[in-house]
Amino acid sequence: QVQLEESGGGKVQAGGSLTLSCTASGRAFSNYAVGWFRQPPGKEREFVSRISRTGNIKRYVDSVKGRFTISRDNAKSTVYLQMNSLQPGDTAVYSCAATLSSQESRGYEYWGQGTQVTVSS
Repeated sequence: QVQLEESGGGKVQAGGSLTLSCTASGRAFSNYAVGWFRQPPGKEREFVSRISRTGNIKRYVDSVKGRFTISRDNAKSTVYLQMNSLQPGDTAVYSCAATLSSQESRGYEYWGQGTQVTVSS
């Protein structure tokens, strides 16, 4: 298993940028695909992005394409989510999740506690 911890959240004005980090502790971080999710106030949790075990495959929800970039550094056991051109609609609690499965349809087994991102106009 792995333990996940998010960091890098905060408050920014519209048009600004933040980079979130998801750092893992445990065995063989490179065995896990990692996804980012967010939950805006009063709304359901939604998928944001996913990166494969090696970082070769990346996917984004349409609403963040061209603005967000997911990456990973397995030597540091960390996955990043670079967020540019932030908008008030991006305000949410952002969480990372990990899975040993290479199939996105199988979901995720491990979750972090989340970090707050607030974007003001």
